[in-house]
Amino acid sequence: MSNNLLKGKTGIISGALDQNSIAWKVAEKAHEQGAEFTLTNAPIAMRMGDLNELGKKVKAEIIPADATSIEDLENLLQKYMQILGGKVDFILHSIGMSPNVRKGRSYSNLNYDWFQKTLDVSALSFHKMMQTAEKLDAINDWGSVLGLSYIAAQRTFPDYSDMAQAKALLESIARSYGYRLGVNKKIRVNTISQSPTMTTAGSGVPGFDVFFNYAEKMSPLGNADAESCADYCIVMFSDLTRMVTMQNLMHDGGFSTSGITETMIEELSND
Repeated sequence: MSNNLLKGKTGIISGALDQNSIAWKVAEKAHEQGAEFTLTNAPIAMRMGDLNELGKKVKAEIIPADATSIEDLENLLQKYMQILGGKVDFILHSIGMSPNVRKGRSYSNLNYDWFQKTLDVSALSFHKMMQTAEKLDAINDWGSVLGLSYIAAQRTFPDYSDMAQAKALLESIARSYGYRLGVNKKIRVNTISQSPTMTTAGSGVPGFDVFFNYAEKMSPLGNADAESCADYCIVMFSDLTRMVTMQNLMHDGGFSTSGITETMIEELSND
């Protein structure tokens, strides 16, 4: 149901790959709530996914961009302003990738060139996106920039590997750039730390099904799914959260503040 929370707002949504993607759900919800926006993803990701299908569904132009490339980001923002005739009100950074995780390298045997790629794609691209937008004066006052994170930034999860460092860096960038953009332009920058979610990228992490099932049992409300995360993103883009910035917002069904649950006690007692 639409409440027109984003009526009159425009933005950029990055990272949609297929119907399981959080960014895909955000695009559908943003369209439903009255926003206009462009979609973007890396050219290689676009060849793997169904972004053209989404673009038609939500009536959004697609602008390919490698988020690690300043040149591509400049082109993205300049084309966006040409297409929609003005500055950005919201940006979603839903980008993450680790070659070490994809290729099964253990944490004690990381390829450091790949590690740097992980940081560049999954975290530094967030800084590059905001820095490029600031230099082009491409974000409206009181705009909202949002990145997606995971609790591995604060806690150790086996097999999440160097992605944990990337998420920690992502959250730090949100605080540092959030201060700068807040003081200068009243723009807010936040991250959402989402439950383990059955996306194409998430399910590629070794042992993900164990992560998912454990979090489900440790969360009083259960795991937050992609659709409910999209709802949260819409609220963060709206004027209802104008004074929220530099925060890492937990969206995990209560997992992050649960010591143990009755479900886990029962399971452990039966072992």
